This record gives sequence, structure tokens and C-alpha cells, in this order.
Amino acid sequence: MPPFSVNPTRIDPYKGFKFRVIWDGRTVAGISKVSALKRVTEVVKHRDGSSPSALHKSPGTTDFEPVTLERGLTHDSAFEDWVNQVWNFSNTGPEISLGNFRKDVTLQLLNEAGQVAIAYNLFRCWPSEAEMLPDLDSNGNATAIQRIVLQNEGWVRDTAVQEPEEPTSGR
Repeated sequence: MPPFSVNPTRIDPYKGFKFRVIWDGRTVAGISKVSALKRVTEVVKHRDGSSPSALHKSPGTTDFEPVTLERGLTHDSAFEDWVNQVWNFSNTGPEISLGNFRKDVTLQLLNEAGQVAIAYNLFRCWPSEAEMLPDLDSNGNATAIQRIVLQNEGWVRDTAVQEPEEPTSGR
């Protein structure tokens, strides 16, 4: 990674409303909300005999919080197809697709010009919760939202994605 920004004139932070979610090599249609990437490292407290009144702290196990994806209900079956690999009712009863129920997912944050500015790769994700059809209300006027919660075993920033050179207007 370069020590300084490629674009030294950019002082504005990136906006949180332009992004893509990718799995199986394709952008998933219509995702309108992605929860934060969050990890929590357990604190291990210990004391030693030479300093009984001082408490030392060191890192323990790290847990990566689930990520929630939301999108308006469409004919695209990407959410439901994946959920059905974790639990699918067949002629022989509930089944899990052990070979492919986990997927790596890429989250791309785009700048205002639609260029990929930052990306994160999430590893070994699988949907632990799914809401395929929300509450329906004939007196409402809300969009029907699908929601899945993805468990994951970690994420890292994709350092191959560098700050893009932003286009300028032709004036």
C-alpha cells in the first residue's frame, strides 16, 4: 500500500450509500443495507506474583459478528438459493448441502463516481437466519424487504484495491 494517498486533494470521507455485495462471482441484485463489519477480541485478565496489585490484560479469542444483508423482494432468488443450501426440505426430510453452503463474500464500497474505493473479503459465510417474506399489510405502503444474517469466520480488507484516481468533469 502506498504511504500516501493517490488523491491528495480528497478530504471528504466515502459515503455509505454506494456499495456492492458479491458472491459466486456476481453482484447480488438490490441489496439496500449491510450491517457493520465488527469483531470483538476477548480480554484475558491475569496477574503475576511479583505485582499482585496490578492487573495485566492480553488478547484472547476473536469473534466476528454476523453480517445482516437486506434487500427489496424481487424475482432474483440469490438469497433463497443460498438459504436452501443450509436447510432444504426434500423427500427424505431436511438436508444440508455440506459441499457448498459456505461462500466467500466481497463487500465493495464505491466512491461517488461509482469506482471501487475500498473492499473487504468475508470468509466462510453461511446464512443462519432468513426472512424471505416480511409481514404483509394491506394498509401500508412499505417495500417488501428480504433479510439474511450471515455468520462468518473472519474478514480482511482487500489491499489490492487502491484509492482510485477520481474523474474530473470535462469543462
